[in-house]
Amino acid sequence: MPTERTLADFAGLWVIERAIVPRQGSAAQFMGKAEWTPTADGLDYIETGTLHMEGAPPMQAERRYRWTRDLSVYFDDGRFFHKVPAFGGRTPHFCDPDTYVGTYDFGEWPDFTVSWDVRGPRKDYQMISTFTRRADP
Repeated sequence: MPTERTLADFAGLWVIERAIVPRQGSAAQFMGKAEWTPTADGLDYIETGTLHMEGAPPMQAERRYRWTRDLSVYFDDGRFFHKVPAFGGRTPHFCDPDTYVGTYDFGEWPDFTVSWDVRGPRKDYQMISTFTRRADP
């Protein structure tokens, strides 16, 4: 029986590895860290690392979100992104005109994966992120 994840489960520092695989063209990889930091109403999420794309020099990349107690995720500008399924599973996001379907897998907790299948007229790729809890700060 899967365990229900709560917001507190994510707090702290994690190593993140991500593969971005387009249905046509070259794949990319991101490696870095993700940190969930407590705030008055949830957790601030920030990931920083290096993005490697074929034919381009490595580049620094950063992404920020706000997570709330009910596991809703918001972009840093306040727009709703998606809700994390507490037991794992699928979650949709429509970004006109493209559709994102995310899948959270907590089966190897405390490691977990998040995959996004993105399809539409502008985007067509799969992105798979693996999170591993980091013991040292």
